[in-house]
Amino acid sequence: MDKNVCIACSIKNCRHHDDHEDYCTLSQIKVGTHEANPTKIECVDCESFVLK
Repeated sequence: MDKNVCIACSIKNCRHHDDHEDYCTLSQIKVGTHEANPTKIECVDCESFVLK
């Protein structure tokens, strides 16, 4: 798939990461949280992540 320049991503071990640049290849991603009341960046997750 082609990179999506609207979704920057540095997670190189994700199946959706572009192999050449720090972008995602999905047309959209789902962002979620593992906290009841997220207050920090560490509380937010890319729920589209799939291990390569």
